[in-house]
Amino acid sequence: MTRADAGPGRAAPARTGPPGAVDAAGKEALDDYSLTPVPDEARHSWFSVAVQRFGQVSSFQQFMVGAVLGYGMTFTDAVIAITVGSVMLEVVTILLGVAGVREGVSTSVLARWSGFGRKGSAAVGMLVAFSLAGWFGVQNGVFAQGMHDLAGWAPEWAWAVVGGAVVTAVSVHGFTTMAWTAYLTVPAFLVLAGWSVADTLAGHTPADLLTGPPPGPVMSLAEGTTLVAGAFILGALMTPDMTRFNRRPSDVVKQTLLGVTLGEYLIGLTAVLLGHAARTADVVGIVTSSSGVLGTLILATAILKINDWNLYSSALATVNSVDVLVGRRVGRRPVTLVIGAAGTALSAVGVTDDFTGFLETIGVLAPPVAGIIIAEYYVVRRYRAVLDAAHRTGALPDRVPDWLPLSLICWAVGAFVGAQVDAGIPPINAVVAAFALYATAGRALRARRGGPAATTPLPDRTT
Repeated sequence: MTRADAGPGRAAPARTGPPGAVDAAGKEALDDYSLTPVPDEARHSWFSVAVQRFGQVSSFQQFMVGAVLGYGMTFTDAVIAITVGSVMLEVVTILLGVAGVREGVSTSVLARWSGFGRKGSAAVGMLVAFSLAGWFGVQNGVFAQGMHDLAGWAPEWAWAVVGGAVVTAVSVHGFTTMAWTAYLTVPAFLVLAGWSVADTLAGHTPADLLTGPPPGPVMSLAEGTTLVAGAFILGALMTPDMTRFNRRPSDVVKQTLLGVTLGEYLIGLTAVLLGHAARTADVVGIVTSSSGVLGTLILATAILKINDWNLYSSALATVNSVDVLVGRRVGRRPVTLVIGAAGTALSAVGVTDDFTGFLETIGVLAPPVAGIIIAEYYVVRRYRAVLDAAHRTGALPDRVPDWLPLSLICWAVGAFVGAQVDAGIPPINAVVAAFALYATAGRALRARRGGPAATTPLPDRTT
């Protein structure tokens, strides 16, 4: 597919046609194309998207993961854990990202023609919406606690309201505003990392940090790799939400290799060294003690730049679920306001403080979704003919079955493998199990039916 060269911040070319068509196009643009393919003129440069991808991976969460690795592993083992976990994540991220740029739609909408069917995609959307809305509240609570510790004159609930309002305002305005936010917060976070390293590592010899034993309880290589992969698997699943604004598949490969590699290694290994030097996994304490007020403020920006995407993707998934289950098109902006207000309120009253364990529990349901989408889109390809035909019109196919039982079975099996099989890396085990089962069974069913079944749209039983 050929994409126009519209860059970030540039106005889209003037549209011609009937007034109604122009008005509809304007509404879709304001809605960030939540249910329709992103058109050529709304695509952005790969750098604009790459900065946001890097912002996701180089987030406060990644800093915490690195500090935990440094506290429980030798530097060499931490490098191996980050390498193995990153490579596996990059494969999943690139495959999903290429599907996103080709079809121009979000993950939950893509799921309709990538193994799950219409109502199955609503189930995927609800899982994603609930998980990311929960993480939005949790991260906002962390922001409020950090700012309260810095400025004791304001209670935590007040900082939660401020932080939630700022993130919600950024997310409501959509992709372009989020890109400019990343342009500001990513360099700020890198400055923080450099300052913390220089201050904390002062007086420590490289040999002590690179060859010394872990200062805390020893973490196995499998545990460390699982921590790296598990910390970003939900972000990998939501890759199409971001890459639908790219122009070509090569952009996805470049930004993933650059963003994930630099994020995991630069931020992750920096935090590993800090964990060794400070002999603690408390990255907040490390940062605030080494860089004071400035460090705390920049740490807050690190949380904000990941939280806007939590809220944004949650809203996209909710829009798809409402469209499928209620049969009504709702705007992304009002949905973002509602979710942002709810998450902010819950974090202000402290409800999200005990929510992390539950979110991690339901998080085992996310990896199999990635495996199924990849298997259908690249291997089984039952609906690729329908999607390719739709490219000529710029609109998605209007017919798709409600449920695809095979995807539900593979989803359950993948979640079971991820939760119950201790060998290997649980999130990756779940992805591979769901992928292998769906690819094998899907190809077998397609062969028994005499070839691809998607040369014509399937009947829509919801109409």
